[in-house]
Amino acid sequence: MIEIEVQNETHQTQSRLRFAAVPRIGEGLRLREPDGIWASYDVLDVWYQKAEYGDVWIPFLHVRMTPGEVAPVHPQQGFDAKGEFVPFRI
Repeated sequence: MIEIEVQNETHQTQSRLRFAAVPRIGEGLRLREPDGIWASYDVLDVWYQKAEYGDVWIPFLHVRMTPGEVAPVHPQQGFDAKGEFVPFRI
């Protein structure tokens, strides 16, 4: 397993995830949203930085949510008048 730092442009967050292989630019990923729902993301950039120890290169990913993925999955879910996302609640 390869531990990769993922920089999420959509939510302006960084997290470390484990992958079996380093995804390539243009490939899609499924990542869990802050609300617990899975969403599709596109890999925008992949780069490597030399680690502080030994001759090791660490991969980094830059991702953004796939266009159209923010579409409501329920009629009562969507965006309010301010443009903020409103999840469906029972």
